[in-house]
Amino acid sequence: MKPDLTPLEARLLGCLVEKELATPEYYPLTLNALVAACNQKNNRDPVLQLSAAEVEQGLGILQYDRHLVATYAGVGSRAVKYTHRLLETLGVDTPELAILCELLLRGPQTPGELRGRASRMHPFASPAEVRAVLLALAARPEPYVVELPRAPGCKENRFAHAFGPPPEIAPAPAAAPRAVARAAALPPPDSGRIRDLEQRIAELEAQIAALRRT
Repeated sequence: MKPDLTPLEARLLGCLVEKELATPEYYPLTLNALVAACNQKNNRDPVLQLSAAEVEQGLGILQYDRHLVATYAGVGSRAVKYTHRLLETLGVDTPELAILCELLLRGPQTPGELRGRASRMHPFASPAEVRAVLLALAARPEPYVVELPRAPGCKENRFAHAFGPPPEIAPAPAAAPRAVARAAALPPPDSGRIRDLEQRIAELEAQIAALRRT
């Protein structure tokens, strides 16, 4: 069954997958390492400031209620470390997992954005290859991703993971009347130039009046 994640749980799973695929030498993660990963300022949207207690609580739910996280204790290691169980739970391969990871960490993105950002976890030859992976994830009996309506000003549709509430779609801005739009694009008037034009018009009117009298 497809999981229904809170934003905290999505961040935790995304961080575990990211570290496994991008920096496997540091995986599994201790609690402190996972807190630092969740609060990174790069490759995260939104940027969070989670406490160790919040992360530990989220891990408990993922481990005991959702069965998406497991603990690991290496030989001679006293610190408890955490691993994800998404490969076996979701039945995905590495390219699919890399795409899902980016969506969990950064929210809705276009295939082009996903290709650049997921390349540190799995190389993709082109945005078309990323789109093929996205469409395969969306075509499952319980879709893992959804394609969103095109946002204002965007050339591509964005995709989002389907493991939680649907993301809010920003409404399209109201279209301004054409005349108002043109006026807004004009530079501000030059007061000195306006005075010169007014003076020239007055001089021309005086000359015309004098000619009419002759």
